[in-house]
Amino acid sequence: MRELIVNTFLTLDGVMQAPGGPEEDPSGGFEHGGWSFGYWDEQMQKAMGESMSEPFDLVLGRKTYEIFAAFWPYSDDPAAEPLNKATKHVASTTLKELEWENSKLIEGEVPEGVRALKEEDGPELQVHGSGNLIQTLLEHGLIDEFRLWTFPLVLGTGKRLFGDGTTPSGLRLVDSRVSSTGVVMGTWEPTGEIPIGSFGPE
Repeated sequence: MRELIVNTFLTLDGVMQAPGGPEEDPSGGFEHGGWSFGYWDEQMQKAMGESMSEPFDLVLGRKTYEIFAAFWPYSDDPAAEPLNKATKHVASTTLKELEWENSKLIEGEVPEGVRALKEEDGPELQVHGSGNLIQTLLEHGLIDEFRLWTFPLVLGTGKRLFGDGTTPSGLRLVDSRVSSTGVVMGTWEPTGEIPIGSFGPE
């Protein structure tokens, strides 16, 4: 049994769309692509390296897969080697052939396919980007951990990590760090039901 980890950059108002560049995902008329660029520091670079230092497989939605496949095989960035080596499990009903090395289509329905991957032996499964896929994983309770980097800005529009219809759940903070630019790097585990109470008089 292996865990499925969601790695996501998001704004204070929960937007995760197109952190890496203006052309990354302009769908829905989104005009703020590249919003994470000005906040990177050495501490964030170190944390990113640590997260990729252990073996991992990737679970990706179609759009994120296409973005990654067009960039990482041709990059000399240190992150390229572990990403290229990792097995990529891709959720798509439209892609028929995957040219990026070590890429496989998830067979059948996505929830059942991901559940089967989790039951296999192997390294942890990491989800990068893949906003639509994450909504499906949330709906079916398949996420074991969130590694969320929250950037100190608000955008007001864009695709959000926790969209409408997200199943309510408590989270437990496992680890946290703060960059020199104010990016909060937190690791969270779902804990299930939210303890409800009241501060009002009985």
